[in-house]
Amino acid sequence: MTDQCSFDFAVVGGGIVGLATVHELRMRFCDARILLVEKESAVARHQSGRNSGVLHSGIYYRPGSVRAISCRQGKLAMQRFCDEQSISYELCGKIIVATDDREVERLANILQRGHENNIDCRQIDAYEIRQLEPHASGIAAIHVPQAGIVDYPAVCRRLAERFVSDGGQLELGQPVTGIRSSPQQVEISLNDGRRFVAGSMINCGGLYSDQLVRISGLEPPAQIVPFRGEYYQLRSERAALCRNLIYPVPDPNFPFLGVHFTRMTSGAVECGPNAVLALAREGYNWRTMHPSELWQALRYQGFQRLARRHWRTGLGEIKRSLFKSAFVHALQRMIPELRPSDLVPCRSGVRAQAITADGNLVDDFLWVGQGNLLHVCNAPSPAATASFDIARAVVDRLVQQVA
Repeated sequence: MTDQCSFDFAVVGGGIVGLATVHELRMRFCDARILLVEKESAVARHQSGRNSGVLHSGIYYRPGSVRAISCRQGKLAMQRFCDEQSISYELCGKIIVATDDREVERLANILQRGHENNIDCRQIDAYEIRQLEPHASGIAAIHVPQAGIVDYPAVCRRLAERFVSDGGQLELGQPVTGIRSSPQQVEISLNDGRRFVAGSMINCGGLYSDQLVRISGLEPPAQIVPFRGEYYQLRSERAALCRNLIYPVPDPNFPFLGVHFTRMTSGAVECGPNAVLALAREGYNWRTMHPSELWQALRYQGFQRLARRHWRTGLGEIKRSLFKSAFVHALQRMIPELRPSDLVPCRSGVRAQAITADGNLVDDFLWVGQGNLLHVCNAPSPAATASFDIARAVVDRLVQQVA
């Protein structure tokens, strides 16, 4: 630690990854002076507070990838934290349902990945599907007993409370406007004109992570393009249509899992999300548009190349956004008796999807670092599940950089 700095560490971003990172720093460096800066008036206002609330098992991810390993280890760490802090979670299990022969072939690949990732999972038939989910329909499925649900906003609130009570400084409502680094320190300028100095800085800025990389004088390896996911909720009298978690077989060429049914810790059942290009990085509906951010996405050659490859899929997602009947039709493949009247509009979220200049979706965690600066440039799903393990890896990397 260096005595000339106001803080030993500064973390930018008050989502679950940033909060888990200051928690990890506090656990390792108990006497360190730590600053957490969040541009909103409260923590977990965006991705961390607007996700599906699922404790992911890691069944989908490439065996041996950082994403697969972090998911498994992070899930166990999340469960331990929730046990210690009396935060609600449940290992309710999930099924991934195939409705035709083509999907059964994909199911076999997912099952193989699950076994290679040492996940408790097995293929079940139509009868067993009905035993687990009486209203679901499919010709085969994968049952994942250890998948679960958790109250992530509660996790974030508790992490923030512990951080402050342990002596950390939390600056809310303060966008970062400048980052200047030298080998000895990092100077961070805030929107209100104040400046803070820290020995090292970690960027966990989520939807704005790439912009923070540029502010610091580096070039991000990928650009964040925002995709909005919209949800419906089952009416309370129809919540029995889904007991736990019902997922479709995902398209292997697209990073999103498709609309699915999720029972939340509150007991409500949410249905979704779809995935459409958001008109702003925090564009939670079609009315919210930030022209410069939209233009930045549209003119980016990586997005243009992606759109040329997947325009049919993109049009289908837009159709599901604009027409409730299309959204319902996608859900009916898993629960045929579902009717449009069973669904009421719910919240939406925005996913920070990193895309490289050649049009590839970054499907693993991505960071760029230099000296006492470390930027988390991509933290895709299951970032919430894996947040404690991501934090461990981030702090490990920072320690190596400054050594």
